[in-house]
Formats: sequence, structure tokens, C-alpha cells
Amino acid sequence: MAAPQAIKKISDTIWEIPTSYKPGMKVPARIYATEKLLEKMDDGLFEQITNVSTLPGILSHAYCMPDGHWGYGFPIGGMAVMDPQTGVISPGGIGFDINCGVRLIRTSLTCEEVKPLLKQLVNKLFERVPAGVGCKGFIRTSKDEFCELVEQGANWCIKKGYAEEEDLEVTEENGNISGADASKISSKAVDRGLHQIGTLGSGNHYLEIQVAREENIFDRELAKAFGITFPDQVVIMLHCGSRGFGHQVATDYLHIFLDAMKTKYNLKTPERELACAPFQSPEGQDYFAAMKCAINMSYINRQVIFHRIREVFSEVFHKDPADLGLHQIYDIAHNTAMLERHEIDGVDREVLVHRKGATRALGPGANELPSVYRETGQPVIIGGSMETGSYLLAGMKSGVQTFYTTAHGSGRTMSRRKAKKMYNGKKLRHDLENRGIYIRTASYSGLAEEVGQAYKNIDDVVEATEQAGLSKRVVRLVPIGNIKG
Repeated sequence: MAAPQAIKKISDTIWEIPTSYKPGMKVPARIYATEKLLEKMDDGLFEQITNVSTLPGILSHAYCMPDGHWGYGFPIGGMAVMDPQTGVISPGGIGFDINCGVRLIRTSLTCEEVKPLLKQLVNKLFERVPAGVGCKGFIRTSKDEFCELVEQGANWCIKKGYAEEEDLEVTEENGNISGADASKISSKAVDRGLHQIGTLGSGNHYLEIQVAREENIFDRELAKAFGITFPDQVVIMLHCGSRGFGHQVATDYLHIFLDAMKTKYNLKTPERELACAPFQSPEGQDYFAAMKCAINMSYINRQVIFHRIREVFSEVFHKDPADLGLHQIYDIAHNTAMLERHEIDGVDREVLVHRKGATRALGPGANELPSVYRETGQPVIIGGSMETGSYLLAGMKSGVQTFYTTAHGSGRTMSRRKAKKMYNGKKLRHDLENRGIYIRTASYSGLAEEVGQAYKNIDDVVEATEQAGLSKRVVRLVPIGNIKG
């Protein structure tokens, strides 16, 4: 695979496809990658990111992060900034798993303390945190209460005893994005989400026990500020989203938008997957409010799973969670659209930022950050495959170039179908256990889909991310235990 001939090298990590590349492009498409990563990017990515640049109201550039690859509508790793008055909102620019995101939790435990109890921990977590297609959580709510909680966000968890105030303080948007309106979601979406709170789901979602080894700390001062303070410290990483609820919200509005594009707004896009509506239209505003319900549901989902993690660690170690140092470092979303204030052409203005498989990465001094991270910049969590490890980074002031947006993961290079054909899940689990990584999975075929060889080298992705000035490496986190959907 090769990048289009029209692509121009702006720097060692910035590549640009000009508007002359394709009819209808309103802004250039800008890709952040080293030459090594660029060469491995699939053809579909270049087609999709240039299609994004044709959307009405798009500002500056269509952006793609170093982990970018082909997706639905936008490439995964795609980002676009829209004028809220003249621009559109598109489910394909947000993703079907709305607010799929990552939460990182620190402990006061060492790897030496955890290793003898690792299997017990993973087995109990596997019992308490349902994983796999169609799994249901332990929380039972009525349809009316579900509609209330998706409007309240993680504040609902405080009321129910599933969260501490400190958890919300270090959750993006404090775990509750304002403007969610349950009257804009369908009964089918409610039915799909009703029993899914506190569940991992399937695909690339996971709950992982990791170790911050001494040799993998890149910035000791930032690591200390984020709570990584001693060698071989154990942390827990959680990756999941809004499950079938978010998927149904996106599906519902995709169909609404496809109809409205033809019958009301005379809108045309290069492909069906970029179905959109004017942001200020009734359809656009309804979707925005419904999407926020899915964002809130996802924050609740990860918070309830954190509650289960506290329970399990407390039971296994016979100590209170506080005595085990179980404190959240941060929780970030990577499938959202949000109104934010940014400077464009020297003017501070409100814009609509679509992030699809891309993470917000606020730099030091940002008012939106909790006070504890105001000087350091935002903790950024980039999840890797179950074999290779993950990263904790920090937002940088130089991230202004991408409206404070960075990569979210390592990025697939192999389809799930191909991975299942090439790798055997049972053998993979055995091989990983021999390498010191204990895994429980709801599906061996699902495990095979997530083999490390199906992803880019996360070290390459993170190196490119830092080299481009999007976020700064703090510590690499190595897996020792994993629960997969």
C-alpha cells in the first residue's frame, strides 16, 4: 500500500494531501505519522480522510492520528473541526461505540505482591465484570430510571454508592456531559442498554492488570505527578464504551440523517457512511442530545466496573480499597463530538470537534483540566494490544496544532476475519500464559481477533505521537493479567 502521489511532506511527522487531490475537498487532509507508519497505512484511510475534507463547514484540515486506519465514515484516528453555524454533525465521525474510552487506576501494590494472587484476581474479575457479546450486568433499572441516569451521568453512581467524588474529579467532563436529553433516544436503544451497565462487551475491549516497570518510565517527574511513584507499581486499565445502547443511538440517527439529507437539506456526501445533518438543524440537535446520553452511559459503565474492581481487590487482599491505594488516574473518551473553544486564524471561537478513535490531550494550563493536573497537562491513556502493553502520556501545549487531539491506541493492521483464520485462540492463551500474561476470555475466536500481530507496533505509534508534539511519553505499562470480551 502506498500514500497518494499528491501527498506532501510538511515535516518528519506531518503529511498533507492538498485540496486539488479530489473534487469537493474544502480543506487539506493532514496525517500525523512517521514515514515508517505512513507506508503501512491502508488505502482506505487516504480515501476516507479526504472524503471527510468535503463535509460542509469543516475548518482548518481533516486530521488523522498516527494510529489511523480504515473505519466507518471517518477513519479510526480521524478528527474534524466544524463551524457550528454552517457545519454538520455525522455519526460516522464519532463512531457507533459512542464514548468508547479508557480508565487508568493506580494501586499501592507491587508486582511481587500481586503475582501470587494474579489468577485469583483475574478469575474473580472475570466473574464480576461480564464480558462478551450480549453480556448483562448486575444492575437492574427500570426504563424510566435508565432514562434518568443517562441524563445524569456518573453523578448517578455517587447517589447509588458506586463512585467516590474523587473519581468524577479525574474523569473527562466530570463524568457528566451537559445537554443529554433522553427524550431524543429510541425505546429500542433503551431496551439494548437497560442491562448492559457494568459490562465490558466484546471486540477490543478489556480489563487489564499492568505493571509500571522502572526501566519503562520516561519522565519521572510527570509519573510522580500522575501517581506512579515506585518500581514495579501495579495499575489497572479498563477499555470499554456505551455497548449496544450507543450503537443503537448511532444506527437510529444514521437512518434519520440519510432521509433528511435527501428530503430536507439536499446534502450529498462521497459515501453513505458519512451521512450527516446540519448541526443547527432539528435532526442535528436531536442527535447531539442523544449522543450525549450515550457518552454519559459509558462514563457510568466504566465507573460501575471500577466499583467491581474495588470489591474484588478488597476481597482478595482482605483490605479496604483505600488501603490498597486504588485511586483513578484519569478517564478519557475517544469517540465523541463536543463543542469546544479554540483559536482559529487568531480568533477564539466555539467549534464542534469530532473525534473518532482519537483522544483529547489538553496541555498544561488548560482551564478544563482538574486542578491536580493543571500544571502537568492532561493524562493521556493509549491502550495497546493484550501482548504489547500500553502507555500513559501527558498533553502538551504544542498539541494546539491538532486542537489538542492525539492518538488513542496502536491501530489495527489486520482484519478480525483474517486474524481468526491465522491464529488459534486457545493456543494464543497458552502462549501468553507462558510469557507471564494470564488471560480469561469469553470467546477464543474473539481472543484470536486481538492477537498482537493484528496491530501496529505501539512503540512506533507513541514515538510518532511525541515526535509530532501531540502528547509526551510518561510511562509504558506492561500487562500481566487480562480479561477479554
